[in-house]
Amino acid sequence: MKLPVLFKEKMQRLLGDEYEAYLESYNNPKYQGIRINTMKVSDEEWKQINPFTELQPVPWCKEGYYYTEPNKPSKHPYYFAGLYYMQEPSAMAPGAYVPIKEGDKVLDLCAAPGGKTTQVLAKLNQTGVLISNDISASRTQALLKNVENFGARNTIITNETPERLASKLPGYFDKILIDAPCSGEGMFRKDEGAIKSWETHGVEHCQALQREILEYAYAMLKEEGMILYSTCTFSPEENEGMIQEFLNHHPLCEVVPLTPVGGIATGHPEWTKGGDASLKGALRLWPHHLQGEGHFVCLIQKKEPTLDLAKRQVIKKRIKDIPALSEFIETYTHIDTDTPVIEVKDKVFMAIEDAPDLQGLRIVRSGMLLGELKSKRFEPAHAPVLAYSKEMFKQTIDLAVDDVNVIKYLKGETLLVEAQKGYHVICVEGHPLGFVKSNNGTLKNQYPPHWRMMG
Repeated sequence: MKLPVLFKEKMQRLLGDEYEAYLESYNNPKYQGIRINTMKVSDEEWKQINPFTELQPVPWCKEGYYYTEPNKPSKHPYYFAGLYYMQEPSAMAPGAYVPIKEGDKVLDLCAAPGGKTTQVLAKLNQTGVLISNDISASRTQALLKNVENFGARNTIITNETPERLASKLPGYFDKILIDAPCSGEGMFRKDEGAIKSWETHGVEHCQALQREILEYAYAMLKEEGMILYSTCTFSPEENEGMIQEFLNHHPLCEVVPLTPVGGIATGHPEWTKGGDASLKGALRLWPHHLQGEGHFVCLIQKKEPTLDLAKRQVIKKRIKDIPALSEFIETYTHIDTDTPVIEVKDKVFMAIEDAPDLQGLRIVRSGMLLGELKSKRFEPAHAPVLAYSKEMFKQTIDLAVDDVNVIKYLKGETLLVEAQKGYHVICVEGHPLGFVKSNNGTLKNQYPPHWRMMG
Protein backbone atom coordinates (compact mmCIF):
# COMPACT_ATOMS: atom_id res chain seq x y z
CA MET A 1 0.00 0.00 0.00
CA LYS A 2 1.31 3.42 -0.94
CA LEU A 3 1.00 5.77 2.03
CA PRO A 4 1.22 9.58 1.66
CA VAL A 5 4.72 10.89 2.34
CA LEU A 6 3.50 13.52 4.82
CA PHE A 7 1.58 10.87 6.73
CA LYS A 8 4.60 8.57 6.96
CA GLU A 9 6.79 11.42 8.19
CA LYS A 10 4.26 12.28 10.88
CA MET A 11 3.89 8.68 12.04
CA GLN A 12 7.67 8.29 12.24
CA ARG A 13 7.84 11.35 14.53
CA LEU A 14 5.04 10.01 16.74
CA LEU A 15 6.12 6.38 16.97
CA GLY A 16 9.89 6.57 16.90
CA ASP A 17 11.29 3.07 17.43
CA GLU A 18 7.83 1.54 16.87
CA TYR A 19 7.44 2.98 13.38
CA GLU A 20 8.76 -0.08 11.53
CA ALA A 21 6.44 -2.38 13.51
CA TYR A 22 3.56 -0.09 12.58
CA LEU A 23 4.43 -0.31 8.87
CA GLU A 24 4.69 -4.09 9.16
CA SER A 25 1.10 -4.22 10.49
CA TYR A 26 -0.10 -3.39 6.97
CA ASN A 27 0.90 -6.94 5.99
CA ASN A 28 -1.42 -8.49 8.60
CA PRO A 29 -4.88 -9.76 7.62
CA LYS A 30 -7.91 -7.55 8.10
CA TYR A 31 -9.61 -8.56 11.32
CA GLN A 32 -13.34 -9.28 11.34
CA GLY A 33 -15.68 -9.61 14.28
CA ILE A 34 -19.18 -10.31 15.52
CA ARG A 35 -20.75 -9.01 18.72
CA ILE A 36 -23.43 -11.05 20.47
CA ASN A 37 -26.82 -9.46 21.18
CA THR A 38 -27.25 -10.10 24.89
CA MET A 39 -30.89 -8.95 24.74
CA LYS A 40 -31.61 -12.14 22.79
CA VAL A 41 -28.99 -14.66 23.83
CA SER A 42 -26.63 -14.92 26.80
CA ASP A 43 -22.96 -15.70 26.42
CA GLU A 44 -23.56 -19.22 27.74
CA GLU A 45 -26.46 -19.80 25.36
CA TRP A 46 -24.35 -18.51 22.48
CA LYS A 47 -21.58 -20.97 23.28
CA GLN A 48 -24.11 -23.79 23.03
CA ILE A 49 -25.58 -22.73 19.67
CA ASN A 50 -22.53 -21.08 18.04
CA PRO A 51 -22.41 -22.38 14.45
CA PHE A 52 -18.99 -20.91 13.60
CA THR A 53 -15.51 -22.38 13.91
CA GLU A 54 -12.50 -20.95 15.71
CA LEU A 55 -14.12 -17.86 17.23
CA GLN A 56 -11.69 -15.99 19.48
CA PRO A 57 -12.72 -13.44 22.14
CA VAL A 58 -12.09 -9.72 21.63
CA PRO A 59 -10.21 -8.68 24.82
CA TRP A 60 -11.88 -5.28 25.29
CA CYS A 61 -15.46 -6.37 24.52
CA LYS A 62 -16.87 -9.33 26.44
CA GLU A 63 -19.60 -9.87 23.82
CA GLY A 64 -17.16 -9.65 20.89
CA TYR A 65 -15.47 -12.42 18.91
CA TYR A 66 -13.03 -12.54 16.02
CA TYR A 67 -14.06 -14.77 13.14
CA THR A 68 -12.12 -16.00 10.14
CA GLU A 69 -12.94 -17.42 6.73
CA PRO A 70 -14.62 -19.64 5.65
CA ASN A 71 -17.20 -18.56 8.27
CA LYS A 72 -19.89 -16.36 6.70
CA PRO A 73 -21.89 -14.75 9.53
CA SER A 74 -23.82 -12.47 7.16
CA LYS A 75 -25.41 -15.51 5.49
CA HIS A 76 -26.48 -17.37 8.62
CA PRO A 77 -30.14 -17.31 9.81
CA TYR A 78 -28.99 -16.22 13.27
CA TYR A 79 -27.83 -12.94 11.75
CA PHE A 80 -31.34 -12.32 10.39
CA ALA A 81 -32.76 -13.15 13.83
CA GLY A 82 -30.59 -10.38 15.29
CA LEU A 83 -28.49 -12.64 17.51
CA TYR A 84 -25.31 -10.75 16.64
CA TYR A 85 -23.93 -7.69 14.86
CA MET A 86 -20.96 -7.73 12.52
CA GLN A 87 -18.36 -5.15 13.55
CA GLU A 88 -14.64 -4.47 13.15
CA PRO A 89 -13.09 -5.44 16.54
CA SER A 90 -11.44 -2.09 17.35
CA ALA A 91 -14.73 -0.31 16.64
CA MET A 92 -16.24 -2.28 19.55
CA ALA A 93 -14.07 -0.37 22.05
CA PRO A 94 -16.06 2.90 22.39
CA GLY A 95 -19.34 1.11 23.06
CA ALA A 96 -17.63 -1.32 25.41
CA TYR A 97 -16.06 1.43 27.53
CA VAL A 98 -19.01 3.83 27.88
CA PRO A 99 -20.51 3.11 31.36
CA ILE A 100 -24.20 2.96 30.51
CA LYS A 101 -26.71 1.90 33.15
CA GLU A 102 -30.25 0.64 32.60
CA GLY A 103 -32.63 3.60 32.56
CA ASP A 104 -30.09 6.08 31.15
CA LYS A 105 -31.02 8.62 28.51
CA VAL A 106 -28.41 8.22 25.77
CA LEU A 107 -27.58 10.03 22.53
CA ASP A 108 -25.50 8.42 19.80
CA LEU A 109 -24.76 11.58 17.86
CA CYS A 110 -22.98 10.18 14.77
CA ALA A 111 -24.64 6.79 14.78
CA ALA A 112 -24.82 5.20 11.30
CA PRO A 113 -24.56 2.38 10.47
CA GLY A 114 -25.35 1.41 14.05
CA GLY A 115 -22.46 -0.47 15.65
CA LYS A 116 -22.25 1.64 18.79
CA THR A 117 -26.01 2.14 18.90
CA THR A 118 -26.60 -1.60 19.06
CA GLN A 119 -24.04 -1.87 21.87
CA VAL A 120 -25.91 0.83 23.77
CA LEU A 121 -29.20 -0.98 23.15
CA ALA A 122 -27.89 -4.14 24.75
CA LYS A 123 -26.65 -2.22 27.80
CA LEU A 124 -29.97 -0.40 28.22
CA ASN A 125 -31.83 -3.72 27.82
CA GLN A 126 -35.10 -2.09 26.64
CA THR A 127 -35.01 0.59 29.38
CA GLY A 128 -34.35 4.33 29.28
CA VAL A 129 -34.30 6.36 26.08
CA LEU A 130 -31.87 6.11 23.17
CA ILE A 131 -31.79 8.76 20.46
CA SER A 132 -29.69 7.56 17.56
CA ASN A 133 -28.83 10.34 15.11
CA ASP A 134 -26.97 10.74 11.86
CA ILE A 135 -26.67 13.81 9.68
CA SER A 136 -26.81 11.72 6.49
CA ALA A 137 -30.35 10.83 5.41
CA SER A 138 -29.20 7.86 3.31
CA ARG A 139 -27.11 6.42 6.15
CA THR A 140 -30.05 6.54 8.56
CA GLN A 141 -31.75 3.80 6.51
CA ALA A 142 -28.93 1.35 7.30
CA LEU A 143 -29.08 2.55 10.90
CA LEU A 144 -32.83 1.87 11.07
CA LYS A 145 -32.42 -1.66 9.71
CA ASN A 146 -29.71 -2.53 12.23
CA VAL A 147 -31.66 -1.03 15.14
CA GLU A 148 -34.80 -2.99 14.21
CA ASN A 149 -32.86 -6.20 13.58
CA PHE A 150 -31.32 -5.91 17.05
CA GLY A 151 -34.81 -5.72 18.59
CA ALA A 152 -35.05 -2.13 19.87
CA ARG A 153 -38.20 -0.90 21.58
CA ASN A 154 -36.77 2.23 23.21
CA THR A 155 -35.06 4.01 20.31
CA ILE A 156 -35.78 7.19 18.36
CA ILE A 157 -33.85 7.69 15.12
CA THR A 158 -33.25 11.25 13.92
CA ASN A 159 -31.61 12.82 10.88
CA GLU A 160 -30.44 16.14 12.29
CA THR A 161 -27.54 18.48 12.88
CA PRO A 162 -26.08 18.58 16.40
CA GLU A 163 -27.10 22.25 16.58
CA ARG A 164 -30.81 21.54 16.04
CA LEU A 165 -30.78 18.66 18.50
CA ALA A 166 -29.13 20.88 21.11
CA SER A 167 -31.86 23.50 20.66
CA LYS A 168 -34.48 20.92 21.73
CA LEU A 169 -32.59 18.86 24.30
CA PRO A 170 -30.58 21.05 26.71
CA GLY A 171 -29.35 19.09 29.74
CA TYR A 172 -31.33 15.96 28.83
CA PHE A 173 -28.79 13.15 28.40
CA ASP A 174 -26.88 10.98 30.88
CA LYS A 175 -24.47 9.70 28.23
CA ILE A 176 -23.54 10.94 24.75
CA LEU A 177 -21.43 9.00 22.25
CA ILE A 178 -19.51 10.95 19.63
CA ASP A 179 -17.89 8.81 16.96
CA ALA A 180 -16.48 11.98 15.47
CA PRO A 181 -15.92 12.61 11.77
CA CYS A 182 -12.15 12.42 11.44
CA SER A 183 -9.24 12.15 9.03
CA GLY A 184 -9.53 8.34 9.16
CA GLU A 185 -5.83 7.48 9.49
CA GLY A 186 -6.67 4.39 11.53
CA MET A 187 -8.63 2.99 8.58
CA PHE A 188 -5.86 3.25 5.93
CA ARG A 189 -4.96 -0.42 6.41
CA LYS A 190 -8.59 -1.53 6.01
CA ASP A 191 -9.80 0.94 3.38
CA GLU A 192 -7.53 2.55 0.80
CA GLY A 193 -10.34 4.99 0.01
CA ALA A 194 -9.66 6.59 3.40
CA ILE A 195 -6.28 7.76 2.05
CA LYS A 196 -7.95 9.80 -0.70
CA SER A 197 -10.29 11.36 1.84
CA TRP A 198 -7.30 12.26 4.06
CA GLU A 199 -5.55 13.93 1.15
CA THR A 200 -8.71 15.83 0.18
CA HIS A 201 -9.99 17.08 3.53
CA GLY A 202 -7.07 17.11 5.94
CA VAL A 203 -6.92 17.41 9.72
CA GLU A 204 -8.02 21.06 10.00
CA HIS A 205 -11.37 20.41 8.31
CA CYS A 206 -12.09 17.58 10.73
CA GLN A 207 -11.01 19.60 13.77
CA ALA A 208 -13.60 22.27 12.99
CA LEU A 209 -16.37 19.65 12.89
CA GLN A 210 -15.17 17.95 16.07
CA ARG A 211 -14.96 21.24 17.97
CA GLU A 212 -18.53 22.13 17.01
CA ILE A 213 -19.94 18.68 17.80
CA LEU A 214 -18.32 18.61 21.24
CA GLU A 215 -19.81 21.99 22.15
CA TYR A 216 -23.33 20.99 21.18
CA ALA A 217 -22.96 17.67 23.00
CA TYR A 218 -21.83 19.51 26.12
CA ALA A 219 -25.01 21.62 26.02
CA MET A 220 -27.18 18.47 25.91
CA LEU A 221 -25.42 16.75 28.82
CA LYS A 222 -26.71 16.56 32.40
CA GLU A 223 -24.56 17.39 35.39
CA GLU A 224 -22.39 14.31 36.10
CA GLY A 225 -23.22 13.12 32.57
CA MET A 226 -20.51 11.70 30.33
CA ILE A 227 -19.34 12.10 26.75
CA LEU A 228 -17.57 9.17 25.10
CA TYR A 229 -15.48 10.74 22.34
CA SER A 230 -13.86 8.47 19.76
CA THR A 231 -12.16 8.69 16.39
CA CYS A 232 -10.53 6.27 13.97
CA THR A 233 -7.46 8.44 13.44
CA PHE A 234 -3.95 8.70 14.92
CA SER A 235 -3.78 12.50 14.63
CA PRO A 236 -2.99 14.10 18.04
CA GLU A 237 -4.71 17.28 16.90
CA GLU A 238 -8.02 15.40 16.58
CA ASN A 239 -7.54 13.25 19.68
CA GLU A 240 -5.64 14.40 22.79
CA GLY A 241 -5.34 17.91 21.31
CA MET A 242 -9.10 18.19 20.75
CA ILE A 243 -9.85 17.00 24.29
CA GLN A 244 -7.24 19.38 25.74
CA GLU A 245 -8.86 22.27 23.89
CA PHE A 246 -12.29 21.21 25.18
CA LEU A 247 -11.02 21.02 28.78
CA ASN A 248 -9.50 24.50 28.44
CA HIS A 249 -12.94 25.87 27.55
CA HIS A 250 -14.75 23.78 30.17
CA PRO A 251 -12.61 23.62 33.32
CA LEU A 252 -15.41 21.88 35.25
CA CYS A 253 -15.14 18.87 32.96
CA GLU A 254 -12.62 16.11 33.58
CA VAL A 255 -11.26 13.01 31.86
CA VAL A 256 -12.46 9.76 33.41
CA PRO A 257 -9.50 7.33 33.23
CA LEU A 258 -10.11 4.13 31.28
CA THR A 259 -8.27 0.86 31.89
CA PRO A 260 -6.39 -0.48 28.85
CA VAL A 261 -6.60 -4.21 28.13
CA GLY A 262 -5.56 -6.61 25.37
CA GLY A 263 -2.80 -4.48 23.85
CA ILE A 264 -4.64 -1.13 24.08
CA ALA A 265 -2.30 1.75 24.97
CA THR A 266 -2.85 4.92 27.01
CA GLY A 267 -3.20 8.48 25.74
CA HIS A 268 -0.29 10.88 25.15
CA PRO A 269 -0.59 14.19 27.05
CA GLU A 270 2.87 15.15 25.76
CA TRP A 271 1.50 15.37 22.22
CA THR A 272 -0.68 18.38 23.12
CA LYS A 273 -0.19 22.02 24.02
CA GLY A 274 -0.73 22.17 27.75
CA GLY A 275 -0.25 18.47 28.31
CA ASP A 276 -3.01 17.83 30.91
CA ALA A 277 -1.80 14.68 32.69
CA SER A 278 -5.35 13.29 32.82
CA LEU A 279 -5.18 12.67 29.07
CA LYS A 280 -3.14 9.59 29.88
CA GLY A 281 -6.51 8.13 30.90
CA ALA A 282 -7.61 8.09 27.26
CA LEU A 283 -7.02 5.01 25.11
CA ARG A 284 -5.23 4.41 21.83
CA LEU A 285 -5.67 1.29 19.74
CA TRP A 286 -2.64 0.75 17.50
CA PRO A 287 -2.69 -1.95 14.78
CA HIS A 288 0.85 -3.04 15.63
CA HIS A 289 -0.15 -3.67 19.27
CA LEU A 290 -3.38 -5.59 18.80
CA GLN A 291 -5.65 -7.37 16.34
CA GLY A 292 -7.66 -4.46 14.97
CA GLU A 293 -7.52 -1.05 13.31
CA GLY A 294 -6.56 2.34 14.75
CA HIS A 295 -8.86 4.04 17.27
CA PHE A 296 -8.87 6.70 19.98
CA VAL A 297 -11.28 6.64 22.95
CA CYS A 298 -11.74 9.20 25.72
CA LEU A 299 -14.41 9.54 28.42
CA ILE A 300 -15.24 13.03 29.74
CA GLN A 301 -17.51 13.87 32.69
CA LYS A 302 -19.39 17.14 33.14
CA LYS A 303 -19.21 18.63 36.64
CA GLU A 304 -21.03 21.88 35.93
CA PRO A 305 -24.61 22.25 37.29
CA THR A 306 -27.12 21.86 34.45
CA LEU A 307 -30.91 21.97 34.24
CA ASP A 308 -32.84 19.49 32.10
CA LEU A 309 -34.94 21.89 30.02
CA ALA A 310 -36.12 19.45 27.36
CA LYS A 311 -39.88 19.21 26.88
CA ARG A 312 -41.43 15.75 27.16
CA GLN A 313 -43.71 14.24 24.54
CA VAL A 314 -47.42 14.03 25.36
CA ILE A 315 -48.86 10.53 25.13
CA LYS A 316 -52.63 10.44 24.64
CA LYS A 317 -53.38 6.92 23.39
CA ARG A 318 -52.99 3.31 24.43
CA ILE A 319 -53.20 0.21 22.25
CA LYS A 320 -56.73 -0.42 23.56
CA ASP A 321 -57.87 2.99 22.25
CA ILE A 322 -57.30 1.93 18.60
CA PRO A 323 -59.81 -0.87 17.79
CA ALA A 324 -58.08 -2.47 14.79
CA LEU A 325 -54.70 -2.43 16.55
CA SER A 326 -56.15 -3.73 19.80
CA GLU A 327 -57.88 -6.60 18.01
CA PHE A 328 -54.64 -7.65 16.29
CA ILE A 329 -52.57 -7.40 19.48
CA GLU A 330 -55.10 -9.43 21.50
CA THR A 331 -55.52 -12.06 18.77
CA TYR A 332 -51.87 -12.71 18.01
CA THR A 333 -49.72 -11.49 20.92
CA HIS A 334 -49.45 -11.22 24.70
CA ILE A 335 -48.49 -7.52 24.55
CA ASP A 336 -50.33 -5.44 27.17
CA THR A 337 -53.07 -3.39 25.48
CA ASP A 338 -52.48 -0.65 28.07
CA THR A 339 -49.13 0.04 26.36
CA PRO A 340 -48.86 3.73 25.31
CA VAL A 341 -48.67 4.46 21.59
CA ILE A 342 -48.31 7.39 19.21
CA GLU A 343 -50.26 7.59 15.96
CA VAL A 344 -48.64 9.46 13.05
CA LYS A 345 -50.42 9.50 9.66
CA ASP A 346 -52.00 6.04 10.15
CA LYS A 347 -48.75 4.55 11.46
CA VAL A 348 -48.68 3.45 15.09
CA PHE A 349 -45.50 3.56 17.18
CA MET A 350 -44.89 2.23 20.65
CA ALA A 351 -44.31 5.28 22.82
CA ILE A 352 -41.21 5.60 25.00
CA GLU A 353 -41.78 6.74 28.55
CA ASP A 354 -40.12 10.09 29.37
CA ALA A 355 -39.04 10.59 25.74
CA PRO A 356 -38.51 14.21 24.68
CA ASP A 357 -40.76 16.24 22.41
CA LEU A 358 -38.87 16.42 19.10
CA GLN A 359 -41.54 18.25 17.12
CA GLY A 360 -39.97 20.19 14.25
CA LEU A 361 -36.98 17.86 13.89
CA ARG A 362 -36.41 15.30 11.14
CA ILE A 363 -37.49 12.01 12.72
CA VAL A 364 -36.85 8.75 10.87
CA ARG A 365 -38.46 6.53 13.50
CA SER A 366 -40.20 7.61 16.73
CA GLY A 367 -40.00 4.48 18.84
CA MET A 368 -40.82 0.99 17.57
CA LEU A 369 -43.20 0.84 14.60
CA LEU A 370 -46.06 -1.52 15.47
CA GLY A 371 -47.72 -1.25 12.07
CA GLU A 372 -50.11 0.68 9.88
CA LEU A 373 -53.87 1.28 9.94
CA LYS A 374 -55.46 0.61 6.56
CA SER A 375 -59.18 1.32 6.35
CA LYS A 376 -60.59 -0.79 9.20
CA ARG A 377 -57.73 -3.28 9.44
CA PHE A 378 -54.26 -3.24 10.96
CA GLU A 379 -51.17 -4.38 9.08
CA PRO A 380 -48.29 -5.31 11.39
CA ALA A 381 -44.74 -4.06 10.89
CA HIS A 382 -41.67 -6.28 10.96
CA ALA A 383 -40.02 -4.62 13.98
CA PRO A 384 -42.13 -6.14 16.81
CA VAL A 385 -41.26 -9.70 15.75
CA LEU A 386 -37.58 -8.99 16.37
CA ALA A 387 -38.22 -6.97 19.55
CA TYR A 388 -39.87 -9.77 21.52
CA SER A 389 -39.21 -13.39 22.34
CA LYS A 390 -41.12 -16.28 20.78
CA GLU A 391 -43.24 -16.58 23.95
CA MET A 392 -44.84 -13.17 23.31
CA PHE A 393 -46.63 -14.50 20.19
CA LYS A 394 -49.64 -16.81 20.21
CA GLN A 395 -49.04 -18.47 16.83
CA THR A 396 -45.50 -19.50 15.94
CA ILE A 397 -43.86 -21.92 13.51
CA ASP A 398 -40.45 -22.97 14.84
CA LEU A 399 -38.00 -24.33 12.27
CA ALA A 400 -34.64 -26.05 12.74
CA VAL A 401 -31.66 -24.01 11.61
CA ASP A 402 -30.98 -26.47 8.77
CA ASP A 403 -34.61 -26.61 7.58
CA VAL A 404 -34.75 -25.55 3.90
CA ASN A 405 -37.81 -23.46 4.73
CA VAL A 406 -35.67 -21.05 6.77
CA ILE A 407 -33.65 -19.93 3.75
CA LYS A 408 -36.76 -19.97 1.56
CA TYR A 409 -38.45 -17.66 4.04
CA LEU A 410 -35.48 -15.28 4.23
CA LYS A 411 -35.45 -15.10 0.42
CA GLY A 412 -39.11 -14.08 0.39
CA GLU A 413 -40.52 -17.32 -1.02
CA THR A 414 -43.91 -18.85 -0.26
CA LEU A 415 -43.85 -21.69 2.29
CA LEU A 416 -45.98 -24.81 1.99
CA VAL A 417 -46.53 -25.52 5.67
CA GLU A 418 -49.81 -26.45 7.31
CA ALA A 419 -51.02 -23.74 9.69
CA GLN A 420 -54.37 -22.33 10.76
CA LYS A 421 -55.58 -19.10 9.18
CA GLY A 422 -54.05 -15.80 10.26
CA TYR A 423 -50.66 -14.41 11.19
CA HIS A 424 -47.84 -16.63 12.46
CA VAL A 425 -44.29 -15.83 13.49
CA ILE A 426 -41.59 -17.87 11.77
CA CYS A 427 -38.79 -18.76 14.21
CA VAL A 428 -35.42 -20.42 13.82
CA GLU A 429 -34.52 -22.56 16.85
CA GLY A 430 -36.91 -20.45 18.94
CA HIS A 431 -35.70 -17.05 17.71
CA PRO A 432 -38.28 -14.96 15.76
CA LEU A 433 -37.50 -14.02 12.15
CA GLY A 434 -40.73 -12.46 10.85
CA PHE A 435 -44.43 -12.82 10.04
CA VAL A 436 -46.23 -15.07 7.58
CA LYS A 437 -49.96 -14.97 6.84
CA SER A 438 -51.68 -18.31 6.42
CA ASN A 439 -54.52 -18.70 3.95
CA ASN A 440 -55.77 -21.77 2.04
CA GLY A 441 -52.82 -23.98 2.98
CA THR A 442 -50.07 -21.57 1.95
CA LEU A 443 -48.05 -19.14 4.02
CA LYS A 444 -47.80 -15.73 2.41
CA ASN A 445 -44.32 -14.39 3.13
CA GLN A 446 -44.29 -11.08 5.05
CA TYR A 447 -40.50 -10.72 5.25
CA PRO A 448 -39.52 -7.16 4.16
CA PRO A 449 -38.34 -7.17 0.50
CA HIS A 450 -35.34 -4.92 1.20
CA TRP A 451 -34.14 -7.22 4.00
CA ARG A 452 -34.21 -10.45 2.01
CA MET A 453 -31.26 -12.78 1.68
CA MET A 454 -29.64 -12.52 -1.72
CA GLY A 455 -28.08 -15.40 -3.68
